[in-house]
Amino acid sequence: MISGIDTSKPMWFYDFVSPFSYLLLEQREKWPAIDFVPTPVLLSELYRHWGQTSSYNIPPKRVFTYRHALFRAEQLGIPFKMPPAHPFDSVKPMLLAIASGGDIACVREIFRFIWREGRDPSSDEGFDELCERVGITHGASLIEQEVVRAQLRRYTSDATALGVFGVPTFWMNRQLFWGEDALPMVLYCARTPHWLDSREVKRISALPSGLAKPSAD
Repeated sequence: MISGIDTSKPMWFYDFVSPFSYLLLEQREKWPAIDFVPTPVLLSELYRHWGQTSSYNIPPKRVFTYRHALFRAEQLGIPFKMPPAHPFDSVKPMLLAIASGGDIACVREIFRFIWREGRDPSSDEGFDELCERVGITHGASLIEQEVVRAQLRRYTSDATALGVFGVPTFWMNRQLFWGEDALPMVLYCARTPHWLDSREVKRISALPSGLAKPSAD
């Protein structure tokens, strides 16, 4: 049965293609003591929905992104190894996470397979080894089930409707917090939720654009 996301619950949106999602999950002991629901969404579809260009399509930004991810990993003391090619097709591991029931331990193992060991989960051989790693037999047939694929589409469409534009993203107190480096803000707002209702936060949240809208021609 396909289920939509429950916006009354705290959520954590991720895509296995994102090194920063991996780095944030490895800091889970620092997260607020809240039961966040791990929710897989396709980053490529978020970009498409919002009309964004992936950083991986901009060569200088792509290089910087990889260097920054490595720097953050070293700074945080988190084991990190890039997969053999990036970006890669993350659909298979995303579907596997759904087929596993979204168990956070399984999600962590998938991330570590990719970003700690530098493995490719998109190849047939790599995916078979990943399934063995997380203890899921017949993974290749499981991810072909339409209900599993439909669930990933539903999560992604629900996330875009919520305003999610990238990963990793926390949904907490009905607010979005994007990026690995937003963790301090998440922690602060978990302790001081009314900060987002302060006058200055409300003012900057409603600022008008100073640029004219592009012509429809």
